Amino acid sequence: MEFSILLSVMLVVMMFMSFRRQKQQAQSVNEMQSNLVPGTTVVTIGGLHGVVTETTDKTVVLDCEGIYLTFERRAIARIVEKAPTHSVTVDELYPEQDVQEESIVETVDAE
Repeated sequence: MEFSILLSVMLVVMMFMSFRRQKQQAQSVNEMQSNLVPGTTVVTIGGLHGVVTETTDKTVVLDCEGIYLTFERRAIARIVEKAPTHSVTVDELYPEQDVQEESIVETVDAE
């Protein structure tokens, strides 16, 4: 009798832990898919690598080296590289410097 009670309690605990883990995984996948923004490098469930160019509520357009493909959001398996949060312009990388030209004056002695 005690063995069956212990066995049923262990079964309930194992089921609870399993459901909890599945719920956490589903939540993390939903969070990842909702955070897709243009510029993010992703991998699809089929193994295709691409960069997100635009998103809608249900779809994502990927740029795969010049080929644009539309996928459902749930087809995105993982994020490889997040989009940069701040785009850097050339002017920020190389601030304009004052360039002063030097004038070279040659003198010729008249002899």
